[in-house]
Amino acid sequence: MFWASYLLATLAIILAWPAPVALSRARWPARAPFTALILWQSIALAGGLSMIGAMLVWGLEPLGDNLVSAAGGFWNVARNQAPAGTLGVVHVFALSAAFLLGAHLIFTLMLTYVRIRRQRRRHRDLLGLLSSPALGSPATLVINHPAPVAYCLPGGARSVTVLSDSLLDLLTREELDAVLTHERAHLHQRHHLLLWAFAAWRAALPWLPTSLLAQRAVNELIEMLADDEALKHVKESTLVRAIAIVASGSPPPASLEQCEPPATRSAPVTVSALTELEPGTASTLEATAQRLSRLLTPLPPLSVLQRNTVLGTSALLLTVPPILLVAPELLG
Repeated sequence: MFWASYLLATLAIILAWPAPVALSRARWPARAPFTALILWQSIALAGGLSMIGAMLVWGLEPLGDNLVSAAGGFWNVARNQAPAGTLGVVHVFALSAAFLLGAHLIFTLMLTYVRIRRQRRRHRDLLGLLSSPALGSPATLVINHPAPVAYCLPGGARSVTVLSDSLLDLLTREELDAVLTHERAHLHQRHHLLLWAFAAWRAALPWLPTSLLAQRAVNELIEMLADDEALKHVKESTLVRAIAIVASGSPPPASLEQCEPPATRSAPVTVSALTELEPGTASTLEATAQRLSRLLTPLPPLSVLQRNTVLGTSALLLTVPPILLVAPELLG
């Protein structure tokens, strides 16, 4: 079990730095956003499990050949006060670090959930005072705001889509349908759960630069998924114009080819309740530019072989850490 701790530590390092950096710079996720989301989740789960598992296996190594038998030995020491002479200071330190990191991750996940729920509750109370239902669509609220605003507020059966009256003045009926379909796709596909998990990861490990990379990548990918859902109901040109209007605050040129990328304009004033990124940041501008570029010059989807390779890698990432923890001899 000793060498298993080193393999887990190596995997944790790879998944904490080079793998997320390489994936955040890759271009293929735009061709398969759903597949890329699965890979990002696998990296996060396997990375966290490997970090905790490496310290846990290292600390329990003197007590058994695998995690199950070693845990039994540790329980015997803790409950029956059996001799623990085989456990050195280094082992005790590793066990303490594993328990503390695991508790920190779980506590941060719960704390992030409570914080988000509290924010949404306050937000919903404000909407009750400052908004009015859209005609013919009680699940859509309209607020009086000079900026073009469109976002969704998750809440199960109480989920709503929020639009500003200034945005309604800028959009045609088809463009409004594109915006509503896009926002409702976020709700139907439960993207807020993904963002909650990655927001918790960033809050728990703020010193890890790749936690921010992962959060930004997931934000961009869910926007692409919502765009793909909107394309099933509206024309591509209609969706492009809607995105440009929301991003710039004014109607785009009549010719789509003349649309200036948002990265060269002033800061957009769009607001999304699903993202932690602040409107107007360089990341938001770049993400909007990538969405428009993806729609204007669509790339071919991944081949079956490429998609299966990514999915197989994701499955492997989720399989190897548990094997190394429970039955390391199987890989020997």
